[in-house]
Amino acid sequence: MANELSELMERSAHRTVPVVQGVTDARLGDPTPCSEYDVRDLLNHLFHVVVGFQALAAKGTADFSTTPDYLDGDWRARFGEETGRLVAAWGEPGTLEGKSQGFGMPQRTVAHMVLGDLTVHGWDLARATGQAYAPDDDVVGELLPAFEGMGPMAREMGVLGEEVPVPAGAPPFERLLGLMGRDPRWKV
Repeated sequence: MANELSELMERSAHRTVPVVQGVTDARLGDPTPCSEYDVRDLLNHLFHVVVGFQALAAKGTADFSTTPDYLDGDWRARFGEETGRLVAAWGEPGTLEGKSQGFGMPQRTVAHMVLGDLTVHGWDLARATGQAYAPDDDVVGELLPAFEGMGPMAREMGVLGEEVPVPAGAPPFERLLGLMGRDPRWKV
């Protein structure tokens, strides 16, 4: 039984999975708008988030102290499968209730975190590899106020980079990118 956030995760996955599957091996060493990661590192990070947050949906724990290398075998197909599992896990009854055992924060906040990663890292990868990416408007509408609220805490924890100023009146997705430490005009 889906909830509103699992439905938004599904929409975001529908846009991000094709980008991941479109990354060629030749682009794995390229830089990304997420300055601490090249394409390979960002793919591994996003894969790890997708897998780890499945456990967090069930109020379990996940180890983010290291990031395994997921890019072996048919990793592109596996990413799609794992993303499907993520959406299903967050659609289970009660996933948005209570606190996360893994992070000690409200489950809804944890869901916003993974939705943000799935959306913004999809853009990061698309931008880094020359692919198109247009986020779902409802996803952006959900994430923008969530990250306006949690941005300062996330920066303090080192989860988000410094906010990048965007022009007044910028579209909502550009404002979200800026909040998450991205320059919306970043190019390779």
